[in-house]
Amino acid sequence: MAKTKVLTGEAAPDFTAPRTGGGELRLSDFKGKNAVVLYFYPRDESPGCTAEACAFRESYEIFVDAGAEVVGVSGDSVASHERFAEHHELPFILISDKGGAIRRLYGVKAKLGVWPGRVTFVIDKNGTVRHVFSSQTDSVRHVEEALRTITSYSSESPN
Repeated sequence: MAKTKVLTGEAAPDFTAPRTGGGELRLSDFKGKNAVVLYFYPRDESPGCTAEACAFRESYEIFVDAGAEVVGVSGDSVASHERFAEHHELPFILISDKGGAIRRLYGVKAKLGVWPGRVTFVIDKNGTVRHVFSSQTDSVRHVEEALRTITSYSSESPN
C-alpha cells in the first residue's frame, strides 16, 4: 500500500470543487451530518475506473443507510463526469480536480509518475479519516474496504 500524505486518525483537509449536478462541493459541508467516502480514481470511462464506479453504485444504498455519502474525484471535467454518471447511472457526486490540487492536498501520488493514483479515504462525520486504502489495480476492493469501515463505524457509534 502506497503511503499517502493524509493518514488514518488525521483531520481530512477541506476543499471546494466543481461537482456534478451543478455548483460546488465543500467537504466541510458534510461535517456533523454525514461520513464521506472520498475516492480518487484516474479517469472517467477507463475499464478499472468504470468497474470501481459501478461497484460503488451497486453498494450506494448501503452507504447511505449507514450515514455516508460517496464522492468520486478525478481530473476530468464536470462535463465528462456528467456523461460518465449518466452512462453508468451513478447516483453519487463526482467532483472535478482539474490541475490535481485536491490530489496534492491528500498526497495521492501518480503511479509510474504519470497515471493518477487510486486511493479511497473514509472520513467520519466529525471530519476524521478512519481508513485509507490504496490499490491501483484492485479497483473493486476500494468499495469492500470502504463498506467494511463504514459499517463497523456506524455500528459502534450512535447517530
